[in-house]
Amino acid sequence: MHNDNKHIASAFDRDLEAIQALIMKMGGLVEASIKDAAQALEERDVELAEKVHKSDKAIDKLEEEVNEEAARLIALRSPTASDLRTVLTVMKISTNLERCGDYAKNLAKRTGVLVNMNPITGAATSIRRMAREVEEMLKLALDAYIQRDVGMANEVRHRDLDVDQMYNALFREFLTYMMEDPRNITACMHLHFIAKNIERMGDHATSIAEQVIYLTTGELPEDARPKGDITSQKMMDVEGE
Repeated sequence: MHNDNKHIASAFDRDLEAIQALIMKMGGLVEASIKDAAQALEERDVELAEKVHKSDKAIDKLEEEVNEEAARLIALRSPTASDLRTVLTVMKISTNLERCGDYAKNLAKRTGVLVNMNPITGAATSIRRMAREVEEMLKLALDAYIQRDVGMANEVRHRDLDVDQMYNALFREFLTYMMEDPRNITACMHLHFIAKNIERMGDHATSIAEQVIYLTTGELPEDARPKGDITSQKMMDVEGE
């Protein structure tokens, strides 16, 4: 009986490692999409933006594979307690990565519109800086997952505050540009939603980090996502006026 349990445990570990390999591949694609989308915006590169759009299909496919393999693992191995928590965490991480891929695709789509408008001075550079921060957060969150490192996960949560501050600064900047010259309104609205998409990616990277904390300690932080979204509501109020 002891040998049977050992065999089941080793088979579970092998299956989980295969799923984790898919997660890391998915994470690499998402990180590349964030980087490429921000670069396409700054350099007004439509071809690079199209590359991001196509990459989203590969990310979606990997999410499907992760979910299918995770469901199969649960059905075949009947994991309990911490093993089941590990599998469910993998599925949640996959969902967060897929959402980041969607946001990168949306960023790329808006780039295709913005290339036909006069650029807003400094905006694309600031957005690329913000995207780079989120890209680093995502990489750190995935490293924290592989290493089961709560300290790294908490660093991601702390860095999300910096991303929020970057977003708030851009929000105020876009409002100023729109008030100074109504001809800037359309471009600034597109840029705002791009910045909002990147801020949301930061939230999803933070959610992954919080799943690592849950997986390691058995508890989610008290202030875990979702968080309040005051700035988005402010912009919605402006749009409605």
